[in-house]
Amino acid sequence: VQLQASGGGLVQPGGSLRLTCTADGSIFAINAMGWYRQTPGKERELVAVQLSGGSTNYAEAVKGRFTISRDNAKKTVYLQMNSLTPEDTAVYYCNLKEWAVAQRNDYWGQGTQVTVSS
Repeated sequence: VQLQASGGGLVQPGGSLRLTCTADGSIFAINAMGWYRQTPGKERELVAVQLSGGSTNYAEAVKGRFTISRDNAKKTVYLQMNSLTPEDTAVYYCNLKEWAVAQRNDYWGQGTQVTVSS
């Protein structure tokens, strides 16, 4: 499975961006698609994730500002980011985790840069 992410860019504080990630290939029915981010010198951290059943989990720092959603038919996950701040500047990575009997896979996209600056 390959993940193709897009939608990053430069935005002013208070602005919005939407990230998109599409999985190319068959994925297991039980899965989680989400977004992580990383800045230089820091570990990659969870931003938001949505399970195939629909439940979501967000990092405290983005609650109320970011919204994750999925289109399962298109194998696509979106991250709507509003009220962006300079602290949101990072490389954002799409992630897919999937589970089946006696098997677990973990895939990463190539990363897309989000820069929040005036």
